[in-house]
Amino acid sequence: MIITPLRATALAAMLALGACAAETTAHHAPAAGAAAIHGTKTAEGAFTGASNHVTTGHASIYTEGGKWFVSLGEDFTFDGAPDPKVALGHDGYDPDALLAPLASNSGAQVYEIPAPLDVADYNEVWIWCEEFAVPLGVAKLKLL
Repeated sequence: MIITPLRATALAAMLALGACAAETTAHHAPAAGAAAIHGTKTAEGAFTGASNHVTTGHASIYTEGGKWFVSLGEDFTFDGAPDPKVALGHDGYDPDALLAPLASNSGAQVYEIPAPLDVADYNEVWIWCEEFAVPLGVAKLKLL
């Protein structure tokens, strides 16, 4: 096969997309796995989509064993976008509270909140597109 400039560009694009897909699969495992947290739920909220994306389901904050976690419920769904991340916010996205890449576009997922972050400072869980710096969904939390 002769590789023309057009074919070379298409090949480079496919390789780049494949590399991104491989990278996201390898690094998207939630910190605490997909298993349910058996600790104490302290806050919960329902997702609404943003930036013309559909994001539904519930997010919760749990504490277990002296650690804090964000849990996306079994009912969580997201219509997909490049580079989605899970983050916390307080009346807006906080880039300092970026937790991890989104593990899956649907279903239960758990993410550990790092010790330096004070859970009391946040009232939202965000699905955020890091690549384009736009919100994809937000769940406003209510204390339980």
